[in-house]
Amino acid sequence: MIILYFSKRSTEPLELIQTSVWMCCDTTCYGWMREKFSFDKQPLCPLCTSNMEKKLKMLPVL
Repeated sequence: MIILYFSKRSTEPLELIQTSVWMCCDTTCYGWMREKFSFDKQPLCPLCTSNMEKKLKMLPVL
């Protein structure tokens, strides 16, 4: 006996806001972090240790 369950419940849309982030300058790295969560004034990428630059990104509200 196989029981299947399908939910037609719609998910709530996430509220996105423009957020200041640090993005890795290395074109082969996709590292980024929210500016609020960095402790350094000019952080290095935690993935590849390259420099990072400030940019804006649309992210969900925390």
